Amino acid sequence: MKYSFKNDYSEMAHPRILDAFSAVQAKQFEGYGLDEHSAEATALIRKKVNALSADVHFIAGGTHANLVVISSILRPHEAVIAAESGHIFVHEAGSIEATGHKICTRVGINGKLSAGDIESVILEHSDEHMVKPRLVYLSLSTECGTVYTKAELSAVSKYCRDNNLYLYIDGARLGNAINSPACDLSYSDVSELADAFFIGGTKNGALFGEAIVICNDAMKKDFRFHLKQRGALLSKGAAIAVQFSAFFKDGLYNELASLANQKARKLADGIMASGFEFLFPVETNMIIPILPTEVAERMHKLYGFYDWKVFCDKTAVRLLTSWATREDKIDKFLADLNSV
Repeated sequence: MKYSFKNDYSEMAHPRILDAFSAVQAKQFEGYGLDEHSAEATALIRKKVNALSADVHFIAGGTHANLVVISSILRPHEAVIAAESGHIFVHEAGSIEATGHKICTRVGINGKLSAGDIESVILEHSDEHMVKPRLVYLSLSTECGTVYTKAELSAVSKYCRDNNLYLYIDGARLGNAINSPACDLSYSDVSELADAFFIGGTKNGALFGEAIVICNDAMKKDFRFHLKQRGALLSKGAAIAVQFSAFFKDGLYNELASLANQKARKLADGIMASGFEFLFPVETNMIIPILPTEVAERMHKLYGFYDWKVFCDKTAVRLLTSWATREDKIDKFLADLNSV
């Protein structure tokens, strides 16, 4: 099997996560997130994001989190604003549209929405003959591997609050963003600026699972009913909570995200040294170099990765690293790239 740079969840789970499972595997617990492990993980997350009154819900995956949060808050005529590269628009099989909500998109810059982008959508939707944009969706980090600065996110948040819009953040790679040298945001900044967000575990060393954090009281009511109706209220919710307790007890979450970023930086530096450019700034564990198409095709025979965009004789490819990406495989990839 070819070594894969396709994603950051190819490996099962970090050993300390598996140890956390082993420590509780013989114990009984209440179902549906009403157990002591969920209570402990909730307290740790509230403290981490400095939002002691936030509601925390543990859910299996990011697409499910996006679906439940967005569909639970919007009325039938209301719509979502997202970047054109946004995960809910490109890679979730129309799940938001399937709940009856249109997604209004803007291209943005480097995968990021600005307050101006959002305003342009609002101005286009002026009356009851069109959908009413009500919620802004963005990803941190973005699907281009880039991050928002505090100034950028603050401007988006201010526009949303001034214009009665909800701001929801997909945090599948939140740890990679917060631990990026290009990002000056903290977890508490995110909870202060967003109405709701989720903290991704699947792509940062968990076996599976994400933690939805709801800060806005208007979004909290009956949320567990929405989870149940969408098939997201897990009987073994404790299995996710145990992992998040392990993440936030002693800094493991940031440790793994930083490690993934560092490995991507090493890979990117080597690719740059070989004379190749990048489609987007290198800021997290997702990098998108531009290779001659012939080189990309030959590298495909040696490694697993995705093509992002093809331009005539060049191809932008997406490479992802994780906490478990092997250093010797990075070195071999760079050597093979130079050889090819």
